[in-house]
Amino acid sequence: MNAARSILKHCNISGFADEIDESLDKQIDLLVRLGVKWVELRSADGINVSKFTVEKAQEVKAKLDAAGISVSALGSPIGKIDINAEFEPHIERLKHVCKIAKILGTKYIRMFSFFIPQGENPAAYKDEVFARMARMIEVAKEANVVLLHENEKDIYGDIAPRCLELMEKFYGPNFGCTFDFANFVQCGQDTKKAYELLKPYITYVHVKDALFADESVVPAGQGDGNVSRIFVQLDCNGYEGFLSLEPHLADFAGLKDLEKNAAKRGMSDGEKAFTIAHDALVELLS
Repeated sequence: MNAARSILKHCNISGFADEIDESLDKQIDLLVRLGVKWVELRSADGINVSKFTVEKAQEVKAKLDAAGISVSALGSPIGKIDINAEFEPHIERLKHVCKIAKILGTKYIRMFSFFIPQGENPAAYKDEVFARMARMIEVAKEANVVLLHENEKDIYGDIAPRCLELMEKFYGPNFGCTFDFANFVQCGQDTKKAYELLKPYITYVHVKDALFADESVVPAGQGDGNVSRIFVQLDCNGYEGFLSLEPHLADFAGLKDLEKNAAKRGMSDGEKAFTIAHDALVELLS
């Protein structure tokens, strides 16, 4: 069960439970045992949320409701395509994800700002990125949902200054910032500087840490992400959003679809990996 906290008392712990197991039933089982009442739903029974049918979404919602678990956000792959890829099919995919979000009872949809061709200057693609982002935010406004931009390796908004560009242009009722410690570290970005730039816009937090030396992901507080220090700052600034575990410690199903050239994690037990990540977070909060 979640321990009593000395900081971020009003935040809810969530997480990417598909790193536990493909099976939704097994995901729910561990979340219940850990006392986690929220899930950032990325996939269930091996199906990504962007590919849920209405019937599958209703089935998933019924199971989560029965277990007393709510959906904090959809961990969608929206915006995680090459900037030169055809865009209209992606807009249709976003519209579908918005419908699924409504069924699952969440207003938040995680998204990205497009892969930039390797070795090319992201600045050369700024206009196209911004045009596409504007279009997606229009869709979000029509659906009354909030797109949460996650900093991610190899996309336009990988480092804090370019995330800031996006926030200064688009931040509002339908667009916010997901702050991911490990992804910044893996891009060589000082997380303290990233936090100072982005703190007015942080709407949601992903909890994972990483090492500058080899970019490996480690439990929160054990890497170079300054997680504990930034948690204190978040607390002082009155942050009351979600703290969403994204362990990335095990070689879970679907990892190869999430990262380009994903490295082996060295752990095969998703339940153990998620528990380690959860316990590290609880310790930081106590």
